[in-house]
Amino acid sequence: MTERSYHHGNLREALLLRAWNAIDAGGVDALSLRQLARDLGVSHGASARHFSDRTALLDAVAVAGFTRLNDELAAAVEQSAPFGERLRAAGFAYIGFAVEHPAILEVMYKAKHHLGASEELRERSRASMAMVVAFVAAAQTAGEIPVGDAERRALVIFASVHGVAALATADLLDGVPWEDAAEATIGAILGSLGAA
Repeated sequence: MTERSYHHGNLREALLLRAWNAIDAGGVDALSLRQLARDLGVSHGASARHFSDRTALLDAVAVAGFTRLNDELAAAVEQSAPFGERLRAAGFAYIGFAVEHPAILEVMYKAKHHLGASEELRERSRASMAMVVAFVAAAQTAGEIPVGDAERRALVIFASVHGVAALATADLLDGVPWEDAAEATIGAILGSLGAA
C-alpha cells in the first residue's frame, strides 16, 4: 500500500489495527511506530500526523481496548435475563477478553495510569466500573439481590473477576480451565450477594 491510499482518513485506523495485532502477537515490546509505517507503505511523517509518538499510539490502543471491553460488558448486563445469568455473562466476557488479549489488557491498565493519558482513555477506563455499579444498583432496585452498598459490592465483583483473569493470563490456575475458575468465583459472588 502507498501513502496515497490513506488520503481519505483511514491511515489512523490502519495504524491502530496494525498496532493492536502487533501487541496481540508479540506484546508491547513488539510495537514500533516506524515499523508500522513501513508495513503500511507510508512515511514515518505520515504516521506521526496521527500519533506523535509511541505513547500516543498506546493510548489509542488502550482506548480501543476499553471501548471493545465495555461494549462486551454492556451486551452482557443489558440482556433480558436474571441477575445471575447476566453476571455470569459479564464475568465470562471480561475474563474471555483477558485470555484472548492479555497483552492488550496490560496496555490498557498501564496506559490509563500514565501521566499523559488522554481524557478519553480516563473516561473509557472508568466506564467499566461505573457499569458494574449501575448493574448492581439496578438489581437491588428490582429485588434480585438485597439492598446494600452498590459501589462496595461492585468493587468485590470487579476485583474477583479481574483476579481470575490475572491468574488465567499468568498461567497460575494450575491446570484448572479458566471457565471452571470463573464459574466457581461467580457462584461464590452470587452466594455472598444473596442473589434470588
